[in-house]
Amino acid sequence: MILYKKSVNKSKRLKLAKPLVPDYIGECFLKIANHLSFRPNFINYTYRDDMISDGIENCLQYLDNFNPKTSSNPFAYFTQIIYYAFIRRIQKEKKQTTIKIRMIKEGNYDDMTLQPGEDRDFKNQFTEFLQKNLPNEEEPKKKPVKKKKSKKKWR
Repeated sequence: MILYKKSVNKSKRLKLAKPLVPDYIGECFLKIANHLSFRPNFINYTYRDDMISDGIENCLQYLDNFNPKTSSNPFAYFTQIIYYAFIRRIQKEKKQTTIKIRMIKEGNYDDMTLQPGEDRDFKNQFTEFLQKNLPNEEEPKKKPVKKKKSKKKWR
């Protein structure tokens, strides 16, 4: 990492093109992302490959921001970058799922499902199937705010 940072600084001083990231650093990013995706809070997502790709992309994007003078642990720095990339991907996918569910509930299926030559029975079966297999969309529950009791001072 230190050698790569030195080559980047040298190319900046000489106003040359930025050097390529070494294969070893790329392999490290891939290993960190793969192993982080096997944590219990990330393992069951169907879009785990997208999460890994986002994490690696963010690592490459913020590679120049790592300063070896201030931190001697690049592993922790890039693990945190990948972790937050995973969180952002999960939020994006949940938002897309919410949009998809809303379209299924409120959508007009005549335009989308009925092809030339098909009958209305197929359309009705399809809409019934979609409605029956929708995941339960629950509103996030708000935790009640507890008031702190003020301590009485003895005088």
